[in-house]
Amino acid sequence: MRAKISYAVTAALLVFYFVLVGSRGVMLIQSGTLLTVTFGIAVLILPVIGVWFLWKNTQFVRRANQLAAELDAEGGLPVDELKRTAAGRIDRDSADEVFARRKAETEAAPDDWRSWFRLAVAYHDARDTPRARKAMQRAIALHQSSAR
Repeated sequence: MRAKISYAVTAALLVFYFVLVGSRGVMLIQSGTLLTVTFGIAVLILPVIGVWFLWKNTQFVRRANQLAAELDAEGGLPVDELKRTAAGRIDRDSADEVFARRKAETEAAPDDWRSWFRLAVAYHDARDTPRARKAMQRAIALHQSSAR
């Protein structure tokens, strides 16, 4: 729940920032000189890119949460079996061991979104965020194609 609240607050702050920057861009354009119009257009591009990025990120998170809820309802969420240090951090060898099993599971069933979801969690636990995101995107795509 804390993560959802943090995400909502951060998204709200970003939207506020986009509105603020966008209004400055409009003010520059309204000034009417060649230089201020050029700067105004350049300034307006930043919030557009930011809104697009925020929208895509929000869609990704929403879809990943839907998969997690569906997998939870099936009883297929991966169990946290990782060893932790005294400080609570995940033990690297433990994460690697679980990752190897999840990778083998995914290789055995490459068209199963559930195995890709669990692989994404294993990548995340192994602190490989880019691959975790790609694996989750693959799980989402497979889920969407199987729902059709």
